[in-house]
Amino acid sequence: MKRLFAAIKIHPDERFRKIYNQLKFGLSEDRIKWVDLNNTHLTLKFFGETPEEQIDKIAQAMDEAVLDAAAFEIHLKNTGIFGSSYNPRVIWFGIEPNEQLQNLYSNLKKNLEELGYEYDRQNFVPHLTIGRIRNLKNKHYFQKVIDKYKSIEIQKERIDQLILYESILRPRGPEYIVVEEFSL
Repeated sequence: MKRLFAAIKIHPDERFRKIYNQLKFGLSEDRIKWVDLNNTHLTLKFFGETPEEQIDKIAQAMDEAVLDAAAFEIHLKNTGIFGSSYNPRVIWFGIEPNEQLQNLYSNLKKNLEELGYEYDRQNFVPHLTIGRIRNLKNKHYFQKVIDKYKSIEIQKERIDQLILYESILRPRGPEYIVVEEFSL
């Protein structure tokens, strides 16, 4: 069994890193598990524990999903939270709506559903998780810091591949191993 997910790798540029570090510094009194910038990615499907005999079928579905796709650019913009302002759980960077990204997601979803991999019923909301909130000392101050970065340009990223990753959970944080890459 391997813990797998399909994703797009994001390469944080200088501006991304600066905003990330400003948030991290501004919220240093809170217990937040910050994502390692080397692991920054946009998840398109989390498979969880997957039998190894399914990997080739998943890879084929991913390969077919990128057949008609060309490389494209996404715009990372805005900072927000998942959860309520009373109980925020995740800090994220947003991704502006993008037709090519939506088409890639839809193709992948269709191919994987044909294999029996169900998607949740929620709409696809492209985002990058940058922190998981464990505990906040002052929710009002937290919201003030987040609001400062609410409407901000973060970076542009050229997307030219889809990746099947294995995630190995380690005490210091997850380790992501590329299982296979699919070029657009």
